Amino acid sequence: MQRDTLLRLADGDRALLPDRAVVLLERMAGLGFTADEVAATREGWVLARALVPEGFDDYLDHGEQALRDTRFVALVRRGAEAVAWDPDDPRIDELATAMADHYLANPAQLKTVTGFQARTETATRYRLISRFGNQSPAGARMADLIEAKLRAAGVPIPRP
Repeated sequence: MQRDTLLRLADGDRALLPDRAVVLLERMAGLGFTADEVAATREGWVLARALVPEGFDDYLDHGEQALRDTRFVALVRRGAEAVAWDPDDPRIDELATAMADHYLANPAQLKTVTGFQARTETATRYRLISRFGNQSPAGARMADLIEAKLRAAGVPIPRP
């Protein structure tokens, strides 16, 4: 038992995240996500697990299902590329529309966006988690556009 604990602590991912999350991160790498994208996801999940621990297992369920959808994976990978674009690039609006439309057409995947809404301090916690990997101006603009489109469709997304 102690040996297992020591081995888990020696692996940075396994020390902070459950095995299921580590398996999903490994799967992301196998789906073509870059090492930086996987690392940013891992860091975001560590933050999310700390801020909304009661919703983390459900979020992993939704993430597992979403990674089975090739269209979803392609959109998310394209979104990761978009963070390097100029914030005024018209492709950002096109991609945000495509992502919002995909979420709306696939309600189970929408929970990868709405799943981390805590019971208290909802807007603050949601904003910290949702903006964690979108720190570039283009990433922030794309996240704002997606959220606006989802809100317009009636999806409850906390406002800052």
